[in-house]
This record gives sequence, C-alpha cells and structure tokens, in this order.
Amino acid sequence: MRFDKDGFIEACREAVKADDSHMAVREIVARAVSEPGEVIAALGEPTKSGITPLYRSDTLTILNIAWPPFMTVTPHNHNMWAVIGVYSGCEDNIFWRRRGDVIEAAGARALRVRDAHPLGRDIIHTVTNPLGRMSVALQLYGGDFFGAPRSQWDPETLREEPYDAATRATAFRDAGERFGF
Repeated sequence: MRFDKDGFIEACREAVKADDSHMAVREIVARAVSEPGEVIAALGEPTKSGITPLYRSDTLTILNIAWPPFMTVTPHNHNMWAVIGVYSGCEDNIFWRRRGDVIEAAGARALRVRDAHPLGRDIIHTVTNPLGRMSVALQLYGGDFFGAPRSQWDPETLREEPYDAATRATAFRDAGERFGF
C-alpha cells in the first residue's frame, strides 16, 4: 500500500469530523507507519532536522518532525490529544505528573518504527532521540498545535513556565547543525 500524503490528510480530517478524540486518527496513523518505507518515499528522506507542518486547522494539526541525533525536548504539554507515529529511528518519552508546584516522573515509553502511540490531552512529556542519526515521526494533534497556549517545565527546577516556541525552534536548529542536519 502506497502512502499518499493528501489521502492521509483527508482521512485524518474526516476521522476528526466524525469523532474529535484520538481513537480513529490513531488507527490511520498506525496503518501509515506500518509501511515506513512508503512514508519515506512519499515525504522524502529527511535531510534537515525540524518541524514541517503538513496540515493545520483549528481542529487538527499534522506535523512531520525530524529529530536530530541525541536531541532532548524538555518537559512540555500540548493541551490537546496527540498521536505519534514513528517511521524512522525512535523516540523515548518520559511522562510526568504534577506534584504541587513541580512535576515528577510518572512513567516512560520507548517508541520505535511502526509504533503509533496516543497521548491524552493532559499529558506532560519529555522526548529524546537516543540515536546517533535522525529519527522521524508523523505527529498529529487534536487542535491548532501552533496556536494553543501550552506550558513547558524548566529541566532543572521542574517548575512550569510559558511555552517558548522560538526557543524550541532554535533548539531544533542548533541540535541539527551539530550533526550537519
């Protein structure tokens, strides 16, 4: 089965119209990443790290995220459901829960090629690419990923602060440049 970007986007849009939870979208993402070579053939082999929007609306955002080697994104939330579908490399997630004014680790999940994992609206997580090469995932969000208010947590104090998109974009760029991506 060939991965068709436009067909994938339309199927996800229709799924969200029918049910605004992550359930139907997760199944679509699982089918897509079950054939990782087809996704790479359609979207291209990533040559640069970063976040590439494939679709954006008030109810759904679809991103193609290329994680540079060894990059860690500090604790953050999305304030909306998400589905992560890994089609090259892997990502390791640490899940956090609130404990008073800070957060504490509450679990972990390693995602590998062909995994499609849902995240609930209230999830706080840290993401790491543990590999010495690029990892790539389709990431879908149940809302406008770029427009929603979110939080991040200081990695040393574990205290909440406003999400800083500019700092996140710079971190992706700098991490990629260290490895020539």
